[in-house]
Amino acid sequence: MMKHFIFLFIILISCSKAESQRLNSVNVPQTKISEIKDYIKGKEYNQELAVFINFKIPSGKYRYFIYNLKNNTIVQQAVVSHGSGSVIPNSDALKFSNIEGSYQSSLGKYAIGESYVGKFGKAYRLKGLDSTNSNAMQRAIVLHSYGCIPDVESKTPACLSLGCPMLSVNALKETAKYVDQSTKPVILYAFY
Repeated sequence: MMKHFIFLFIILISCSKAESQRLNSVNVPQTKISEIKDYIKGKEYNQELAVFINFKIPSGKYRYFIYNLKNNTIVQQAVVSHGSGSVIPNSDALKFSNIEGSYQSSLGKYAIGESYVGKFGKAYRLKGLDSTNSNAMQRAIVLHSYGCIPDVESKTPACLSLGCPMLSVNALKETAKYVDQSTKPVILYAFY
């Protein structure tokens, strides 16, 4: 009986590892992971964790991932919004901008800055590190939660933001556990 239990346990572990590997390759392309590993090497950023937002994935699905760069595993996945201005009518495609008042999401690398408590509760300032998101601070693009973002994925698109990546309240609490423990800024990489 014990042998059967151990065998079943090994199969379950193997399947979950296979699922984890499938998740990694589908949702966070290896090229993006390698790009971030190269970017942070030797810099004053967290060397173990990075956040990826894959805007190619529909907004009702998990497309926000906290990724362990040492173990090559996803440690958190969540639904995340995009800006209302990023919507192209009658299309599944999105558009992106770095312009104030566009209400569009911006692509590129961000340093997740200090947290503060604002009108949406706890939020994290985002410092744009690329020409495609260099106006993030002046646009007040921050990582925050909002009640209309669901905890679990569905076929229904997530509600829209004014350009900020918004998570569910529970997802932001989970993210906070990782970000708040880090002594160095964590990189967030939004790509399409």
